[in-house]
Amino acid sequence: MSVTLDGQSLFDEQQLEIEPGSVSRGSIERTVPGLDGVLSIDLGRRGRKIKHRGVLRAKSRSKMDDRISIISAYMDGDTHTLVTSGGEEFDNLRMDVFKVSKERASGGGVAIDYEIVYTQLKV
Repeated sequence: MSVTLDGQSLFDEQQLEIEPGSVSRGSIERTVPGLDGVLSIDLGRRGRKIKHRGVLRAKSRSKMDDRISIISAYMDGDTHTLVTSGGEEFDNLRMDVFKVSKERASGGGVAIDYEIVYTQLKV
């Protein structure tokens, strides 16, 4: 089983890391005339950040460009589902950042490091 995004196998399994952050809480804090201190209203659980890092490989630079554009298309503001090779599922993800770095030649092709940052809107 491989890592999939909305059922699509877009990522290579080698050197893959998925790092879920902690869930945050929202609150509103206001000062009220005549009240010593601050009024704090708890808004409950909010989303969390999930970082996804790895290496993409392709046989040529043009095939790598195709892979990058396919993954970039998921930065559409919609929510998506990421399933790991171990069966862990992260749903309600919005892809916020997709950055590539360190392009290099690799075994008859091209390899690049990438990092994706998702926001899990509902935990």
